[in-house]
Amino acid sequence: MDDHRPTPSAEEDAALSPMVRHQLKRQVMVCTAKSCAANGSEAVLDAFKAQLQEADLLFHKGNRDGEVLCGTCGSVGFCAIGPAVLVYPDGIWYAHVTPADVPEIIESHLQGGVPVERLVRKRLG
Repeated sequence: MDDHRPTPSAEEDAALSPMVRHQLKRQVMVCTAKSCAANGSEAVLDAFKAQLQEADLLFHKGNRDGEVLCGTCGSVGFCAIGPAVLVYPDGIWYAHVTPADVPEIIESHLQGGVPVERLVRKRLG
């Protein structure tokens, strides 16, 4: 990395990446580390992406108006109780999430603002 290279301005970055100016409401991160993956986190991730896209909520190249960014994360220390799903900016950490839980999380939490308490194991902030 060139330590002498100037950092681009926020305007220059916004021209290159639409994400800079987009007003996302939430970010969903599904742990896909070893233990969560062994418990089915890839299926949970697929369910979130498919159902968010179906509801026209998923932010992606084909829908720059989506309100929710969905992606993966590494281990968050919930290895024994995964798959783990984190929702920000709310700071809600879910455990034991299955694809069958995804519609409830989307409807209750992502659309309604009410976390699914039976799956919540940690709150940040």
